[in-house]
Amino acid sequence: MSGKEKISEELLLEEDVLKLNEIVLHNDDVNTFDHVIETLIYACDHTSEQAEQCALLVHYKGKCTVKTGEYDDLKPRCSMLLEAGLSAEII
Repeated sequence: MSGKEKISEELLLEEDVLKLNEIVLHNDDVNTFDHVIETLIYACDHTSEQAEQCALLVHYKGKCTVKTGEYDDLKPRCSMLLEAGLSAEII
């Protein structure tokens, strides 16, 4: 086995161990841009620019990944989004 193959194999093993989840925010016809932006800043620790970009992506694309990480970190954040009336899920 060459050195390059060994490094690739080690990276694949690390990826298997570090299973990251995503919070996906879905578009709706209820919430205002300001509400979505404020909620992303609060729940996901986004900057105002990040939150605005995510809100625009959700609006035009229908959904957007707003946070990536370990499930235990994402669950309370997703709950905050849901409690604020947004449509979100962890995948």
